[in-house]
Amino acid sequence: MKLVFALVLISFSLLFTFGQVPIVTGIQILKAEDARRYDGTLETLMRSPIVAVKTRAALAAGRIGDERALPILTSLLVNDTATSVRSMAAFAIGEIESIKGSNAVLGVLRAETRAAGSMSSLRARLVEAAGKIAAANPKEEKAKELGNAILAALDAEYAKGTNQNRDVVLLGLTAALRAKPEKAEVTVAKFLSSADARIRADAANTLSRIRAKNANETLRAMLVSETDDVARANAARALGAADDKDAINALLDAATTDKDSRVRVSAIRAIGSLKDPKTADKLLVRGNVLLDDLGRSKSRIPQEKSELLEIATALGNALKDSEHEAAITFLLRFMSMDKILSAEPAIALLRVSESTFTQKVDIPGDGSGDAWRSTASMMQAYAVMAEKEALSNSFLGYGLALMVNKIRAVTAPADLRYKSLVLPEMLRSLAKFKRPDFPEMLRISLTDDDVFVRTAAAELLAEQPVSKENTEALNKAFSSALVRDRDYNDALLAIMDAMYKLDKKGSVATLLVALNSSDYLVRRSVFEKLADKDLRRDFPVIAASLEIARSKHRDQVLPYSPASGTKLGQLLNSDLDYRRAMSRKNGSVKAVLTTEKGTFTIVFNPEEAPLTVDNFIKLARARYFNGLEVHRVVPNFVMQDGDPRGDGNGGPGW
Repeated sequence: MKLVFALVLISFSLLFTFGQVPIVTGIQILKAEDARRYDGTLETLMRSPIVAVKTRAALAAGRIGDERALPILTSLLVNDTATSVRSMAAFAIGEIESIKGSNAVLGVLRAETRAAGSMSSLRARLVEAAGKIAAANPKEEKAKELGNAILAALDAEYAKGTNQNRDVVLLGLTAALRAKPEKAEVTVAKFLSSADARIRADAANTLSRIRAKNANETLRAMLVSETDDVARANAARALGAADDKDAINALLDAATTDKDSRVRVSAIRAIGSLKDPKTADKLLVRGNVLLDDLGRSKSRIPQEKSELLEIATALGNALKDSEHEAAITFLLRFMSMDKILSAEPAIALLRVSESTFTQKVDIPGDGSGDAWRSTASMMQAYAVMAEKEALSNSFLGYGLALMVNKIRAVTAPADLRYKSLVLPEMLRSLAKFKRPDFPEMLRISLTDDDVFVRTAAAELLAEQPVSKENTEALNKAFSSALVRDRDYNDALLAIMDAMYKLDKKGSVATLLVALNSSDYLVRRSVFEKLADKDLRRDFPVIAASLEIARSKHRDQVLPYSPASGTKLGQLLNSDLDYRRAMSRKNGSVKAVLTTEKGTFTIVFNPEEAPLTVDNFIKLARARYFNGLEVHRVVPNFVMQDGDPRGDGNGGPGW
């Protein structure tokens, strides 16, 4: 699916009324956010007599994520007289995710839960913050207290009957799935009977995420009679997560006859997780109808494909090693029509009949066009074959190794894109075969010109045994990436991660060098890794080096320097950019997306995310999105776009 973006900017007069954030102050706050800089300026603004300024500064402190903001945020949460300020302080403490913020959140949340006239907006943000902090610190004792406080808030809300506050319940349900407190399923299941369809849907979603088994009967009834499509789909997901064998018939009916594709897809996934061979016949009937429709479709990417991919996966799970003739016929037909652009049917066929897969399936294409997708799909299937530990795997692994060497040697411009897209997937597949020469292949791949080949090699080396050869290769690759990579930092970050994982102590000298990188994300990775208490004890130089780096503001995003040769991890906005970003109001910007599937509109909220919206507008005006493939669509989950490479790794270079 290809996109064409058209921006619609609605003009308006910029007027500031009493209580709004003055433009000069707003720019101060934006600059602090953009630089990830928490200092006295922001703290002073959080003490402003203007409620809007305090609220906006608190949001910035949360986004920056610096623990040093916790004392002032705690003071605002506990003592401020404005509910909007207290609510934003709670949100910001949750965004920082430090266990040091738990006492403040717990104290106020417990008090607000008990109070008869408590403020619902504040309670909602408090339960949200409790969930974020607990999820980020699951091993801390306070995480249990936070989880229990979330459940107490939900129980108190449920007891109010029709007077429940919707925001508190919805954010509480999400907090429960994040924190996963003991007996959460008991409290969450109560909300399946809510009169609000959104609450019912979110309750079912939470039960699926925590894999609860206590509400299966209610969920089965929802799947059959629920009027809201999303709630029905989430009920199907929850039944699959609960491994409810008694739901098979209801799930099959939903998978093959429900009017809503979201429900059908969720039911098919649930059936796939149950792995029951008795489901195959009905799935095949539905699958063959969809294949017939697929054959008649004039669309380049027919809508039936997503559902067919789910059916293929479910059949592979249900019919493992069965040699089921009808399933084999269906999967071969699907693969032929799809040209193996998707991995799911190939993997399913391998699971149903390895002999058929081995005899009848090969990598199609000549390396041009979309052939890289077929190769990548086959690599995923070969990785599954390796996990089956079949006798033929040694021969397949040898063949893959030859392919890797052949593709790595290409130099023709037309072949380089193919190499860039398929070689990382080949290496990941080959890792499953555990060949003795694989570490050497990875070390060679670390010298490749392509940044994503080097990224994959580093990620895979991190899983190999520690050896002098591996650490030396990573050190050389680090020095090279630090100098040569200008558009992507993926390889450099992966190399640093691998060095740290394989040899923490040995990585210290290299990490200290990385503190001089112009890229904030690289430096942030160093600060995070060198926070290790054991390393700091063994290497006193770390504390001094980090202190010097902080004095030079290297823990922040620094202004763009043309001498760096890259725009990665640097401040690119000018005062004019900040002023323009600040000038927009919610609803003033819309992006109209014209695709092969139709047209839809995104409405932006620049008041909440001024810099993100401004960046999107810059890209759209530069026609960056025009003609791009929507490279990933997962039903009921996500549509992703914005990558000129087409595999999810690309970007604009900043």
